[in-house]
Amino acid sequence: MATRTEGGTGDDILINVTPRETRVAVVENGVLQEILIERAGKRGLVGNIYQGRVCRVLPGMEAAFVDIGLERAAFLHVSDIRSETPPEADAAGSDRSAPVITELVREGQERVVQVIKDPIGTKGARLTTHITLPSRFLVFLADTDVTGVSVKIDGERERQRLKEVVNAFRAEFGGGYIVRTAAEGADPDALRADMQFLQRLWESIRERISHTSGIGPLYEDLPLPLRVLRDFVGDSVEKVRIDSRETCQRMVQFADQFVPDMAPRLEHYPGERPIFELYGIEDEIHRALGKKVPLKSGGYLVVDQTEAMTTIDVNTGAYVGHRNLEETIFKTNLEASAAIARQLRLRNLGGIIILDFIDMVSEEHRQAVLKALEKHLEKDRARSHISQVSPLGLVEMTRKRTRESLEQVLCEPCPLCDGRGTIKTAETVCYEIFRELLRETRQYSPRQFIVLAAPDVVDAMLDHESTSVAQLEAFIGIPIKFQAEALYTREQYDVVLM
Repeated sequence: MATRTEGGTGDDILINVTPRETRVAVVENGVLQEILIERAGKRGLVGNIYQGRVCRVLPGMEAAFVDIGLERAAFLHVSDIRSETPPEADAAGSDRSAPVITELVREGQERVVQVIKDPIGTKGARLTTHITLPSRFLVFLADTDVTGVSVKIDGERERQRLKEVVNAFRAEFGGGYIVRTAAEGADPDALRADMQFLQRLWESIRERISHTSGIGPLYEDLPLPLRVLRDFVGDSVEKVRIDSRETCQRMVQFADQFVPDMAPRLEHYPGERPIFELYGIEDEIHRALGKKVPLKSGGYLVVDQTEAMTTIDVNTGAYVGHRNLEETIFKTNLEASAAIARQLRLRNLGGIIILDFIDMVSEEHRQAVLKALEKHLEKDRARSHISQVSPLGLVEMTRKRTRESLEQVLCEPCPLCDGRGTIKTAETVCYEIFRELLRETRQYSPRQFIVLAAPDVVDAMLDHESTSVAQLEAFIGIPIKFQAEALYTREQYDVVLM
């Protein structure tokens, strides 16, 4: 369902600030596309730099666990470790062998590392020793001296111009740089200012490294509102509305220094009605936590998120079309491709994703749906890869996961079903109680049993299962009484021996 803002067809960013939580809604062409949440007690770690200590090396996994002062040790793979010495080359010039983990790190060793993926579920953070620092237009590469340009900048002439400008200033500042998409059309002086800022920041970090012993933080990334100005805003953004005057002032100060073109677009929202409620964001967040996503045509998506992967099933629902079945399926799948791209961003789904589009006979239709999906994912900041349609009609894709999904941030496994998504029927629990009574009878010789259970389970025992209860009493020769406990969940019960 669309979320219309008061603005035109441009993009808006809405920022809701409360003492312990900051939420950011990215609205494109009047539709909520992305939601970011940062809580004071659980700030994201991506981009933070730490002095860590290797606590375990796992040669079989080609990885190591590093203590950086968090609850769980962080994970460092061999591919994310900068080698101090390049691999030896053979006569043909190719690498004779890639370094192995035991050659790069050892237990007890201290290394400077950066978080590239937040802890998710039971997994610790993922680390790299390749330190990078982002600014408005550039990303500084601490351990290289190369210049790269974002692939999203299309024009070859502009790509070459940006590369030449950065290379010219590299002689002054050193280091390596990647030119970000936001730098397209940027003035050379603005690029130089970014490079100067990044060099000063890196020097301050190096100073901390030289004076730090033991594990601990060396650098923390910007808070969420300031990261929004650095990473999100561009020419397409019409307004950034903030409901906190203090946060708005901080953002204005940051914009004046680093992104002056954005300062006039920052706007304090003074209204009494909560900003997210005014623009319908709260309802959208609530819907993004459900499994079913309705489509305008009458079809719908079913989103199932598990630890291993996420599956998205497309159904025609009430949509019957106007021409024939194949055309109906094609139209539904096309609409679903836009909805899927939006749900991936909105829910921040990552890892392996399986898309079960409705089966299409026409190869032309299949390719058209894949191209539509790719087009809708172009504005997604997370990198994704889409495969072809499998023989089973499934589309396999991956989306880079750097932080927890919306569901993982806002929810926890249900205590009633322990995250299964279902609970046992009252009938099933009744039969479990019967088996428990038989076990207790064989072990003990009570005069009477009292069964404490949820009200609907007791009702089932005294109604539908009353005959079974009478037969069990006759079989074991022990009277059974039932007592309903309003605070018991359906699967919870106790058998008391008297």
